[in-house]
Order: sequence, then structure tokens, then C-alpha cells
Amino acid sequence: MEVGVCAEAYQGGEPLRHINTAFMTFEVLDNDRKPCTLPRIRPEPVDGKRRFQEAIARKKIRLDRKYIISCKQSEVPLSVPWDPSNQMYLSYNNVSALKMLAARTNWVLTSEKNKLKHCMLCFKVETHVAVAAEQVFLLLSDLRRRKAWDHHYQYVKLITDSHEDDTIYQVVTPSVTKGGKVQDFILLASRRRPCDFGDPYMIALRSVTLPAYPPTEDYNRGEVLCAGFSIWEEENSFTKLSYYNQATPGVLPYISTDIAGLSSSFYCTFASCSAFLEENKNSLASLPTSTL
Repeated sequence: MEVGVCAEAYQGGEPLRHINTAFMTFEVLDNDRKPCTLPRIRPEPVDGKRRFQEAIARKKIRLDRKYIISCKQSEVPLSVPWDPSNQMYLSYNNVSALKMLAARTNWVLTSEKNKLKHCMLCFKVETHVAVAAEQVFLLLSDLRRRKAWDHHYQYVKLITDSHEDDTIYQVVTPSVTKGGKVQDFILLASRRRPCDFGDPYMIALRSVTLPAYPPTEDYNRGEVLCAGFSIWEEENSFTKLSYYNQATPGVLPYISTDIAGLSSSFYCTFASCSAFLEENKNSLASLPTSTL
């Protein structure tokens, strides 16, 4: 059984101050102190059902973490199957993974690359633009517009709007070797507006598998484990934009020379992104919708 706990503080006639919120899990024991089954819960409408569904998602995440820890890295598939029954769980997990990546504090400049440990390569690109955060969010939410500033995105197809906050795309990228096959990715893009004042906008990306889009001989199927943007509103319509990526074998060839300091391709890409945002700061932008 999962129980939500909210800690608040108060003094005298002052209003309550929120201190912390957490979820705790409990086991119910019988008279022999062995776990027993609780009566089936009937969630109350609206908020009760929402909390019930979120608790199911958190349970799945806990079980997934146990599974990943128990397996070798090479045995764990990077892409996860998508279907309507698990879309809420995948969306929640997608955004949570990006938040955890963005919360890291041990980022090292590429000039100090020789000190990096080769256990997990993650990279971060950060810039500021004189564009409102909401507009940046809308412009970057539709991956079909990314072709305008990212030369790695040769072709983008919107497959389906699985939910108002989630879209699945097929993205085709150029070959990293001369004469080699181009790569394609099936990406779930999960979008979130700020929940509270001071929170960022989030656009999280990860690979999923769809029966209707299996790997083909025309493409090498690449995978994205965790990537995306956090968009922070600052003063005077300035926005801090951060891009994160947890490198995978499908992504590493595109960025290895930049990480090693042998190329400025990534700098040029994000300079192009900044220019794209500035040029479209007053354009009418909206979230992606499917025409299917």
C-alpha cells in the first residue's frame, strides 16, 4: 500500500509552509506477521482516480529499476514497447528520467574530458535566448520543425498523438559513415508545462517500439535512452534553454568528435537553434497535431 505524506510547518498565526512531500510504501501483516492482501481499492472520482493511476505508474517504475539493476547493461533493451494501456506510465517515466538527468550536478567541461570516467556518458548544452519561455516550448515541441535548425534531422514523420501531452515520431538521420545506411528512430516526445512558479517547461524524448514500425533493411534502427529540453523562464522575456542527452550506441557517433573537442558541429547546431527561436519569436506556434 502506498501512502502520500505531506509535511507542513506553522508558527503562531502565520500560514502553513510546505516543507516536503513523499510517498511511503507499507506492507500489511497478518497475525503470523506475514504479508497479506488488502481489500481492493475503489478510487474516488477525479483526484482519487488520478492518484490511483499515478501510484500504479510509480510501482511499475520501482519494478523496472529492480529489473535494470539485476541485469547487465547489454541485456537491457533501450526501447520499450508502446501501446495505449501503458502510455501514461511511459510518459511519466520519460519526463522523470529527464528530470533526474537535469538534476545532476557533476557536469564536466569538455576541456577536462580526460578526467571523465567512462561509466555513463551524458552531455548537456546550455544557452540563453531573448524569447518567451512559452514560445520556446511551442517551437521546440513539434519535432517536425527541428529540421529547420538541426541538420541531423533529415526527415520527421508524426506517427500519432497518443495523448495531448505525448506524440510519437519517426526521425531519420544521416549515415555516420560514408556509404553506410541512414538511421531511423521511433521517439516518444512527452511535453510538460510548469506545475508551479519557478518550474521549467520540459520536452522529454526516448525510444519506443511500435508493431506498425518495425526495423527495416532500409535503415539502421537507433535508440535514445533519455534526451530532451528543459526551458526556464527568466526576467525580461529571456529564457534559459538546456539540452540533455544520455548517450547510446546509436547517438554516440554523431557527437563523439564534439565531446573530444575535435569538432564544433554541436556548437553550430545550437547556434542555429538560437537563431531559429529568435526568428520565430513572434510567429503563431502551437503544439503538434496529427492529420491522420
